[in-house]
Amino acid sequence: MEIVICSSTQQVGDVAAARVAQVCRAAGPNAVLGVATGSSPLSCYTGLAERVRSGSLDLSRASAFALDEYVGLPRGHEESYAEVIRRTVTEPLGLDPARVHTPDGFADDLEAACADYERRIAGAGGVDVQILGVGANGHIGFNEPSSSLSSRTRIKTLTDRTREDNRRFFAELDDVPRHCLTQGLGTIMDARAVVLIAQGGGKARAIRNLVEGPITAMCPGSVLQFHRYATVVIDDAAAAELQHADYYRETYAHKPSWQRFEN
Repeated sequence: MEIVICSSTQQVGDVAAARVAQVCRAAGPNAVLGVATGSSPLSCYTGLAERVRSGSLDLSRASAFALDEYVGLPRGHEESYAEVIRRTVTEPLGLDPARVHTPDGFADDLEAACADYERRIAGAGGVDVQILGVGANGHIGFNEPSSSLSSRTRIKTLTDRTREDNRRFFAELDDVPRHCLTQGLGTIMDARAVVLIAQGGGKARAIRNLVEGPITAMCPGSVLQFHRYATVVIDDAAAAELQHADYYRETYAHKPSWQRFEN
C-alpha cells in the first residue's frame, strides 16, 4: 500500500488522477474503470477531465462500473447513483454512456441483478483501476462494518451513520434509502489497481484504521492492506492520526523518477 499525503484538495485530485491515468494508458483504449460517488473522488474526476480536454488521455472507448446504487428510489431520481455518475463521470470524462454501468437497484429481482453485475464486470475483463472513497466508519463501496472480506455484489442495509452522512443530498433523513446494492469487498479486491481518496479531518480515524490498524471486518477498507497495488491519496487533515505520516511523506518525496505518476 502506497500512502501519498498532499497539501491541498487540488493536489489530492492531481495525484489521484495521474495514477488513474497511468493505469488507463497502460491498459489501453479499452480500459475498465471502477468509479465511486461521494465528494472525495470529485477532485480526481476533475483532474481526469482536464487530461481528457487536453488530449493527453482518451477514455472514449473505456468502460466504467459504479460501486453501488440505492434501492428504493425511482428510476431517474437525481440522487440515484446512475444519475450522479452520469453528471460527475460519464459526461466530464467523455465516456460512452453505453459502456457505463451501475448495479440495477431498480430491478424486481435484486439477487439476480447482483449476479448479473458480477457477470458484466467479468465479461469486460475485470476492472483495471478502482477509484474509491471511504466512509467515516471505514466502509468502502457500501460495505458497512461486519461485511465479509470476501463478499461479492449484494444488497446491504445502510447504517444510521452512513444515512446521516448522505442526508445532505436529500430533503430529509427519511428520504435517504435504507438499502443499496454494492460491489463486495471481494469484488473490489479483484481490481488490478486501486486508488482511494480521502480528505478532511472527519476521515482521519477511518484512514488510520484502514492504513495502520488490523485487517478486520469492523473497518472494511482495511482489506486493502492485502491489495498488491493500492494507492491511498489523502490531505494533511485526513492524515492527522497516522502514526507514520512522516515516513509516508519521506517515501513519496524520494520516490525514484521511474516510479512517479504525476503527469
